[in-house]
Amino acid sequence: MLGKKQAVRDNRVWIKTLENIESIITKNHLERLISRTVESIYGETRGKNAAYGWSGGKDSIVLQAVCNMAGIYECVLAVTSLEYPAFMAWITNHKPKNLEVINTGLDMGYLVKHPELLFPQTSAVAAKWFKSVQHKAQKIYSKKRNLDILLLGRRRIDGNHTGNNGKYTAENVTRYSPLANWSHEEVLAFIHYFKMELPPIYKWENGFICGTHQWPARQWTGSIQNGWREVFNIDKLIVIEAARHIHSAKQFLGGTNHAKRT
Repeated sequence: MLGKKQAVRDNRVWIKTLENIESIITKNHLERLISRTVESIYGETRGKNAAYGWSGGKDSIVLQAVCNMAGIYECVLAVTSLEYPAFMAWITNHKPKNLEVINTGLDMGYLVKHPELLFPQTSAVAAKWFKSVQHKAQKIYSKKRNLDILLLGRRRIDGNHTGNNGKYTAENVTRYSPLANWSHEEVLAFIHYFKMELPPIYKWENGFICGTHQWPARQWTGSIQNGWREVFNIDKLIVIEAARHIHSAKQFLGGTNHAKRT
C-alpha cells in the first residue's frame, strides 16, 4: 500500500500502482465507497449553499465526480500568474462547466520580493503558498457566493488537516473533506475505472509527489538549483523568463550553459 505521498519518492511506483490497480482495488469495493461518500455529502450539504474546490489534480477530479453525483456543480479554482502554461492549457480544455477561476495576484514581482518562497524545502514555507493562493481564493469565493460549506479534496493520508469528521471552520469558511479517509489506491482506482484523464503534471518528474502547484512552489527539489533544473526540463521558457528577474535562475542558465543552447 502506498503511504504518505512525500515518502514515496519514486514516481514510477505511483504509475505502476495505477497500471495494476484492478488487482488492488475491486470495482465493487469502489462502488460501495462512492455510495457511502455521496451519502455523506448529502448529509452534510442538504439544504445548504455548497460548492467545491477544484485544482485539476487527481483528488479534485474525484471530488468533482462525487460532488456532481450529489448534485453539487459550482466550484472554484485558485491560480496565480506563476502557472505552468501546459497545465493551464489542460485546465482550459478540462475545467468543469460551473468553474470560477480566481487569480490571487501572485506574479514574478511578488516572487522577487519574497525569494524565500522559491522551491519550498520545508512544510512551513509550502504552507505560505497554500495560504496565499488556495486559502485566499476560497475565502474570496465563499464570501462572494455566500456559501454555507466548501468541499475540498483533502485526505488525511497526505497529512492534510481535515478537522473532526472531515469538517472544520476557519476564517469564516466551513470546509468539508468527503475524501478524507480515502486511500491513494482508492483515488487511483476511481480514476482508472471511470477513465478520468489526468493533467500532464503527473507525467513530469515527481509528478505524483509534487501534485498540482505553481512552478515556484514546487516542493521536494532538494535545492534551489535542482528546482530550476526540474522546471527547465518541464518548460525551459519559464526559467529563461525568470532569469531576467531572479539571480539564481540566471546562475542556473549560465552555470549549465543552457542559455547558449536556447
